[in-house]
Amino acid sequence: MISIIITAYKEPNIHHAIEAIIRQRIDEEHEIIIAAPDKATLDIAKKYTVHNKRIKLFQDPGKGKSYALNLLLPKLKGRIIILTDGDIYVGRDSINYLMEKFSNQEVGCVSGHPIPQDSKNNMFGYWSHVLCYSANRLREARAKKNQFLECSGYLWAFRNGVIKKFPKDVAEDTIVPILFYRKGWKIDYAENALVYVKYPDNIPDFIEQKKRTAKSHETLSLYVNDIPRMKTFFNEIMGSFIVLGYPKTLTELGYTLWLFPLRLQIWLITFYHKYVKNDYYHDAWKRVDSAR
Repeated sequence: MISIIITAYKEPNIHHAIEAIIRQRIDEEHEIIIAAPDKATLDIAKKYTVHNKRIKLFQDPGKGKSYALNLLLPKLKGRIIILTDGDIYVGRDSINYLMEKFSNQEVGCVSGHPIPQDSKNNMFGYWSHVLCYSANRLREARAKKNQFLECSGYLWAFRNGVIKKFPKDVAEDTIVPILFYRKGWKIDYAENALVYVKYPDNIPDFIEQKKRTAKSHETLSLYVNDIPRMKTFFNEIMGSFIVLGYPKTLTELGYTLWLFPLRLQIWLITFYHKYVKNDYYHDAWKRVDSAR
C-alpha cells in the first residue's frame, strides 16, 4: 500500500494535480489523500471521491503544511508516503519511478525531479529553468556518490513508520531526509520522476517565494549542524559556476547575470531577519499567486 498526499490551500486548479495521479498506472495498491484547510479546495476534490474510492479528504486546522502532515502521519496506511502539492502536477509514471528506488532496502527517502512549466523566452521563465537545472545537477552528483541530498517538496517520498513527527518551523523536505539520514538510511534521487511546476512571474512573488525557502532552511541550524545542506549562501556561490555554463545566447547570459544580485538581496534579507530581527521561519499556509 502507498499513501499519496496532495497538500493544497485555496487551490482552484487542484483538479490538474488529482487527474495527473489517477490517470497514470500505479503498480501498487494506493490511497490518495487531499489535505487542505479550506472548503473551496476540498469541494473540488470531493467530486472525485464519488467515482474513485481511493481518494479521501482531510481538512486540516489551517496552521500550515508541516502542521497538517504531522497530524496525518499516524493515520496513514501506506508503507511508503508520497507527497506532492495541489498547484503542480506529476509526470507520467512518476509514482512508479519513485517506488523503484525503494526496492533498495537501504533507501529511506527519495526526491522527484521538478521541471518548470514556464517558457524560457522570458526572464522569469528562464530563471526557473536555470535554477531547476542547477538543483538537478546537484542532486544527481550527490546521489551518485551516496551523499546526503535534500528532497524537492514538489514531489518526494519516504518510508512510513520511521519518523513519527518532525519540527514544524523548518523545511519538511529537508528535515525529514536529515532525520532518516541520521538513522542510517540513504537518500536517493529519481531523475525520471518528473513533476511540473509553475514558478513566479514577477519580482515581488519571486522574492517572497525564495525568501520563504531560504528562511525555512536557515531554521535548520536550530536542530542540526552536522549535515551538509544544499540550500546555503555558500552553495549558491559555488553553484554560480554551473549556472554560468547554462545560457546559450547573449539574452540568456543577461538574464543569468541579473539573477545574481537578486539572489544576493534575498539572502541579505534572510540574514537580516535571522540575525537582526531574530525572526525565523514559521509554518503557515501562504499563496504565491503567480506560481499557479
